[in-house]
Amino acid sequence: MSTPRFLTLPGCARAERLHTARGDFAALVAEPAGPARGTALLVPGFTGSKEDFVALLEPLAAAGYRVVAVDQRGQYESGGPADPAAYALPELGRDVLELTRTLGGDGTPVHLLGHSFGGLVAREAVLAAGPVLPWASLTLLSSGPGPIDPAEAAKTKLLMDALGSMDLQSIWEVMQAMAAESEDPAEALAPEIADFLHRRWLANVPVALIAMGERLLGEPDRTEQLAAASLPILAVSGVRDYAWPVEEQAATAQRLGARYLAVDGAGHSPNAEEPAATAAALTEFWSSVALG
Repeated sequence: MSTPRFLTLPGCARAERLHTARGDFAALVAEPAGPARGTALLVPGFTGSKEDFVALLEPLAAAGYRVVAVDQRGQYESGGPADPAAYALPELGRDVLELTRTLGGDGTPVHLLGHSFGGLVAREAVLAAGPVLPWASLTLLSSGPGPIDPAEAAKTKLLMDALGSMDLQSIWEVMQAMAAESEDPAEALAPEIADFLHRRWLANVPVALIAMGERLLGEPDRTEQLAAASLPILAVSGVRDYAWPVEEQAATAQRLGARYLAVDGAGHSPNAEEPAATAAALTEFWSSVALG
C-alpha cells in the first residue's frame, strides 16, 4: 500500500471529476503557471489512489507540465459497479485510453505513467491502442513484467480470500493488528494520514480489489509485445521493492530498450518516498522525448 507523506494540495492543484465517455473519474489536477509543455497522466496501483502522487504535483507543474492523477474505477473516490467484469484488465486499459483522449484534446503531448499495478494497466492501454499511439511516452514506476514476487503473492492471495468472506472494515482491523505487531512505534503515521488510509480502504469496491489481485498473481509477461510499440519508455524503481525484485525491473527495462533509473532511498513508492528525485527523473525524460 502506497502511503502519501502529506495530503495538503499545493496552490497549483485542485480536486475535480473528469467526465469521459467511459464514466467519471476522481482526479487531482495541477496546472503550470504558463503554457503547458505537456500533460502527465498518473495511474495508481493496487489499493492506491491519486493521493499517492500528491508530492509530485508541485514539482511537475513547476517544470511546466499539467499533471492529472486519477483514481481508477473501483478505487477510492471514482467508485464503480459490483461487477467483476468491469475490472478486467482490458476494461481498465480502455479507461486509460479514454482519459488520454479527453486530456489530449488541446493538442499538447500526453505522458503516461503507471505505478505498480497501474503499470500493468498502462501497458494494457498501450497494447490495445493500435498503431497510432496517443502518448508521447510511457513511464513504468515500480512495475514488473508479470506476476508479483512469490512472498508478496502469498500475502495478496490471503487478502483476496478474506475479501470473499469478510467486510472491508473487518479486514482493516486485522491488517492494523498485524501491522502493530511488526512496525516500529517510532514510525507511526500521523493521525491525518492514518485516517485517510482507513477512509480510502473502506471506499474501495471489493470486487475490484479481487480482480486487480488476480492480475497481480497471474498476469503474463508481455514485455516483447510492449517493446514492439513505437513509444519512448522509462522504467523507474526504488533501490528495494517487495512487489517485483529491483533486478527483475532493471532486466525488464533492458528487454524493452528503455531507460532505467533506481531512485536512491526509495522503496516501492518513489513518488511518495523520494518525490524530488522522482520528479527530476520524469521531467528530464519528458524533455528528452520532446527534443527527439
